[in-house]
Amino acid sequence: MNSLRNTTRRPAGLAVVLALAICIGQTGTLVAQQLVPRITLDGGIGWINTDRPIHLDKLRGKIIVLDFWTYCCINCHHVLPDLAKLEEKYKNQIVVIGVHTAKFPAERETENIRKKVREYNIKHPVVNDGNQTIWNRLGVSGWPTLAVLDVDGKPVYAESGEGQYEALDQVIGTLVKIHKEKGDLDETPVQFFAEREKEHKSGLLFPGKILADATGSRLFVSDTGHNRIVITDLEGKFQAAVGSGEEGLADGNYAQAKFNRPQGMCLVGDILYVADTESHAIRAIDLKAQTVSTVVGTGKQASFGTRSGTGKSASLNSPWDLVQLPGTRILAIAMAGPHQIWQLDLDTSSVRAWAGSGRENIVDGPLAQAALAQPSGLATDGKHLFIADSEVSGIRQIALGRPDIETGVQTVVGVGLFGFGDVDGTGAHVRLQHCLGLAFGGGKLYVADTYNNRIKTCDPAHKSVHAFVGSHAPGTKDDPAHFDEPGGLSVAGDELYVADTNNHAIRVVSLKTKKVRTLDISSIKAPVVKQVPTFANATAVDVPAAQVAPGKSFTITIKPTLEKGYELNEQAPLTYLVETPDKPLALSNENPTTGGKIDPPHSPFTVKVPLAETPKDGETLKVKVSLKAMVCLPNSLCTVKSFTWTVPVTFSAGGASDVKIGAK
Repeated sequence: MNSLRNTTRRPAGLAVVLALAICIGQTGTLVAQQLVPRITLDGGIGWINTDRPIHLDKLRGKIIVLDFWTYCCINCHHVLPDLAKLEEKYKNQIVVIGVHTAKFPAERETENIRKKVREYNIKHPVVNDGNQTIWNRLGVSGWPTLAVLDVDGKPVYAESGEGQYEALDQVIGTLVKIHKEKGDLDETPVQFFAEREKEHKSGLLFPGKILADATGSRLFVSDTGHNRIVITDLEGKFQAAVGSGEEGLADGNYAQAKFNRPQGMCLVGDILYVADTESHAIRAIDLKAQTVSTVVGTGKQASFGTRSGTGKSASLNSPWDLVQLPGTRILAIAMAGPHQIWQLDLDTSSVRAWAGSGRENIVDGPLAQAALAQPSGLATDGKHLFIADSEVSGIRQIALGRPDIETGVQTVVGVGLFGFGDVDGTGAHVRLQHCLGLAFGGGKLYVADTYNNRIKTCDPAHKSVHAFVGSHAPGTKDDPAHFDEPGGLSVAGDELYVADTNNHAIRVVSLKTKKVRTLDISSIKAPVVKQVPTFANATAVDVPAAQVAPGKSFTITIKPTLEKGYELNEQAPLTYLVETPDKPLALSNENPTTGGKIDPPHSPFTVKVPLAETPKDGETLKVKVSLKAMVCLPNSLCTVKSFTWTVPVTFSAGGASDVKIGAK
């Protein structure tokens, strides 16, 4: 690539990417001069979160937000919460489309992007711009870049960098006002079938890091996609889950606590410290009391330039990994967001920037002047702190000792932001690809060469790297060994434990024989996060009374009649909810409070109505069934249709066991 990623939040003097002249006047009107051809998304090599390519002419009347991103980029991760807020605030007026333009070769594969879209719970459509066609057409020059198109598909705003929520909100709000007054704003709800909605059976979801405790015969796994920490024995047998599975920042007991995409961990006595990455906090799990508390962090991302703080008033920026500095009560923190290494004093709960200027690059030298690039993994041999510096695909080190003899940051291997590959050897000849994890054991440094799907060994003294296990191609096999973007490593005795992220698995490598085995984690169950479905703007359908035979349950079969030309989207499940509004306790506990799904969708469909008690002859009950379905016109966008049917049911010995409903 010839493009360079922005390393600041709002770069001063950055030329607007689409070469637009734009201003928002005191009257709240938008003035824009279009200097580029009409925008098109032609040239994408794959689409995610939609069952068909999206053509912007089909979105006429909608305000479009384009997000140019690549999944390795921490700054791109920081944009996602802002986009989610905008999608909720303007859910009937805007459509967000992610344009994924890869930095690394591994990121050009649609299936790899699909996994990250699922992992990060991205709900809007994403096009794989694997050949940089859309990027080059629009003259984009940095990740992330956000652009806004008006209802006619004309660009009116574009800017690179994170932290754009207020500007985007102002632009979109102004466009909504203008086009509502003109009467050309399309406010018909549209919805896309997110990858995260698809069934996932494994007890782990994109585990990011792992910590093996040989003394306690335990594994601690960051179950990142499930927002929790899982504890097992060394063979993967479940012991405990820390966190409810709900996304958030909440302290309390194991069941009450909430995390947000936790990553690295460090065990100090009976306390497990956790880098709660997207809560921008360091959490402490008391393994004896079985409680979780926040050590450092407000829950909000620190602004660039923040360099210190104490306790819950301190602001952090995407902490990714932790390790205890030998002989101290200090934790080193890989602070991926500002491209720095920080220190946490466990006795005072104070944090401070320790190494890295904040500029994203590969520059050696004194601690405060050196440059790092999204540090994501840490390890120590007792004399050095080793750093997996992911965006320069390198290994960096800091010699530990008295402050007066610290040598600053030195490069072991790595040559720059765009120097990557899969080449073993020594010094400047070595090429890694976005390495995320490190572990030291048996006198060797092990590297999770993540995007190369390999585990490698590194000799820091000789600046050499050699393949240990794994094939460049992703896979699940143990023999010969294949991995799929492994993220975290930890050594216990003669074994190396691997968080095999995209395989949702824990792998174990014998350091003596190099044999790989996959742990049986069937005893780990996914968390149940209750979400009561909503049915906005539902069409209420009148239903005649029905007679049903008394019993412990009956069924309702419904055949919705869709508007002419519409058909069910075969990729999106029907969501339903059964209620008895007048007698809430009439339903048995069999009926989940969150309703259910019918996947794959079909019409007619049948739902069960389980009853708490067998009704008496002549008894009546109103049963309400709500349905949400995604329906589509051929070669067009999909929209959500919701219906509710309220059925007056009389129980009679001569009644049926199934109520059949036809609806408009």
